[in-house]
Amino acid sequence: MSTVKFAVAGATGRLGRHVVDVLAERGHQVVSMSRATGVDIITGTGLADALAGVDVIIDVASWHASDQAAATEFFRTATGNLHEAGQRAGVGHLVAVSIIGADKATAGFVAAQQVHEEATLAGPLPARLLRAAQFHEFVDQILDWRQGDVAYVPALPTQLVACRTVAETLVDLATDADAPGRSAPDTPIPEVAGPRREVMAEAARLLGARRGVKVVEVDGAGMPDAEIAAAGAFLPSPHAKLAGPTFQEWLASRG
Repeated sequence: MSTVKFAVAGATGRLGRHVVDVLAERGHQVVSMSRATGVDIITGTGLADALAGVDVIIDVASWHASDQAAATEFFRTATGNLHEAGQRAGVGHLVAVSIIGADKATAGFVAAQQVHEEATLAGPLPARLLRAAQFHEFVDQILDWRQGDVAYVPALPTQLVACRTVAETLVDLATDADAPGRSAPDTPIPEVAGPRREVMAEAARLLGARRGVKVVEVDGAGMPDAEIAAAGAFLPSPHAKLAGPTFQEWLASRG
């Protein structure tokens, strides 16, 4: 296919770095948008210049904490700015990543993704969404939230997926001329997840053994939507794309 010019919002983040790599490897032009590159999607600083001549925006920007109100405001503002600036710049469409189960969540960061999805699909640009399972890399973050040398991790079911796998799937969606958008409301939102079910506490224990962090399994009480999470609300749907590596394979690849 011909070269397409992409702008990646959140380009220096955990997922964004992989998206930029995949686009570059496939021969596309890439504009990296983050505060580190002089583009602020909340204030709008640098946004117009960054989007000049851009064909597609890929939005993988995310809020840095779990507070629902703050995350909601971030997603509402950032998505609105991307749509407005993108429309002025003549961008063709916008593709954004969300979280599997966002439509079921009632509290916390995942619930804030509902606003992100709604704002993405309601803006003036044609838009597509991809829902992803929690990343393998998220387990590192869980261990960083430990208390001293102990991390208390819930025994919740998950289907962890590698950031690289999500990035490849997201770029596939962004470059597929036939992919459904908001014009096909009866079409399920695409999902991507890892190849098998995992237990978050067990994954954390494997990584914790490498990092010298003791992991104590807990039941998840007090966490947002712990009950529906335990029942599998955040596991992939039957139509999801399942792709490796498994968490253990990913961990082994880190050396």
